Amino acid sequence: MTAVEGQAAEHAPTAGEYIVHHLHHLQNKPQHGVVDFSVFNLDSIFWAILVGVVGCFFLWRAASKATSGAPGRFQAAVEVLVEMVDSQAKGIVHNAKSRKLVAPLALTVFVWIFLLNAMDLLPVDLLPWLWQKATGSHESYLRVVPTADLSVTMGLSVSVLLVCLVYNVKIKGIGGWVHELLSAPFGAKWYLAPVNLAMQLIEFIAKTVSHGMRLFGNMYAGELIFMLIALMGGAWSLSATGIGLAIGHVIAGSVWAIFHILIITLQAFVFMMLTLVYVGQAHDSH
Repeated sequence: MTAVEGQAAEHAPTAGEYIVHHLHHLQNKPQHGVVDFSVFNLDSIFWAILVGVVGCFFLWRAASKATSGAPGRFQAAVEVLVEMVDSQAKGIVHNAKSRKLVAPLALTVFVWIFLLNAMDLLPVDLLPWLWQKATGSHESYLRVVPTADLSVTMGLSVSVLLVCLVYNVKIKGIGGWVHELLSAPFGAKWYLAPVNLAMQLIEFIAKTVSHGMRLFGNMYAGELIFMLIALMGGAWSLSATGIGLAIGHVIAGSVWAIFHILIITLQAFVFMMLTLVYVGQAHDSH
């Protein structure tokens, strides 16, 4: 190892420091405690809004350029996607009036989450490095996968919960829904009302938590794997005999990126389907 390489290795972060740095959010202020609702992950908010605007733009562009003749590739792809979501909505939500809102909502959820997940396919160090150059500080933080942020995925799942609560009241009426909360699943007996209510509340909480945690867990794990693969490349650059690491870095990165395309699509589809299922359940009476 040359003197330059030794100096670079000396000042390079350890694997643990590298991962911790990449898992730290750009925040409005330091976080104190596990739960601190006064802290905002500014990077997640920025990328979520930007990607959402881009997704809406492309869908609007497809709708504005739609023709009745032979469609182009982009229009055909959007039409296939819309038909897929609409067919799923028809099979789960049987109220035609509700589907006028629920089907576009499901389409938006699928496209938005797919694009948010796809941010994970960008090189791990690219945008954080550009941000460090722009700020002039090596201590600047930036995470670019909003769905690897628990606050984002739980925010999405809570939004779905609110939609479900609205449809429970809209379809069943406030009196009918309260009666359902107190009478299902064990029957309309006055002494069973507290147990029924507790079971209903547990069901709502469990569905909401699992809805958000499932997406977060998969994307967080995928982000960590990309970081570990990036570390292989970093180890090669600091080693004169690490050509095997370089080859492994390229092969592992390519294979995982290809496989991850399936994961990001599947996770968007699962979140969309659970949204439809939960909204459909809000239309059904126990």
